[in-house]
Amino acid sequence: MAKGKDSEGKIFVGIGGWTFEPWRGTFYPDGLVQRRELEYASRALSSIEINGTYYSSFKPPSWMKWRDETPEGFVFSVKASRYCTNRKQLAAARDSIEKFLGQGLHLLADRLGPVNWQFMETKKFDAEDMADFFKLLPKEIEGVPLRHALEVRHPSFQDPAFYALARKHNAAIVYADHERFPAIDEPTADFTYARLMQSRAEEETGYSKKDLGQWAKRVKDWAKKGDVYAYFISGAKVKNPAAAVAFMEKVGK
Repeated sequence: MAKGKDSEGKIFVGIGGWTFEPWRGTFYPDGLVQRRELEYASRALSSIEINGTYYSSFKPPSWMKWRDETPEGFVFSVKASRYCTNRKQLAAARDSIEKFLGQGLHLLADRLGPVNWQFMETKKFDAEDMADFFKLLPKEIEGVPLRHALEVRHPSFQDPAFYALARKHNAAIVYADHERFPAIDEPTADFTYARLMQSRAEEETGYSKKDLGQWAKRVKDWAKKGDVYAYFISGAKVKNPAAAVAFMEKVGK
């Protein structure tokens, strides 16, 4: 975690998940037992986006184990269940949202960062529908504050009406570095959430040094407005830990 001047937010840098066989021997040292991979990753990076929650739920002991294996100052972001967002009418998602949030996220306590609500690429912006969705997102669970980030993937969301809705609810719009998805850089919340998804296998650090430098400048600018969560994810997945570690050096950890 890096912190600039007192008026600036913290910068958290990480990857998606921590269990990936090709990282063994490239990111994880040879001989490291699998059960210690989170312990290792959480000390090399300052955040991890938990992706498994998009497909399934976890029991309370898992959440407590993840909290206990990570150091103070480290945070997880959590990808919301697909059952919450992959639907025609978002207003009907109440039960799915309650089930997702109620599985034990609050047990992460101070390790809990934003929740990423990812929408399908085919989901179009509908102001009334999205307003109904925002009403279903609580500000806290079991006394633990919640931060919400929306990852929208259809160009129809490049709409001032959507920005206004997000701003009203202090929800971040995920900035996507991706060849197809819209790159929306709108300050709608007191934090910024970015997913950098164009790492390349031929680059030792996923992104070139020049690109990492340019992203570092942008992230530092975002940090002047609040905390920043930046994840190297997708793309050449095997390179993402190297990209994240190199990037942390750029932003001054």
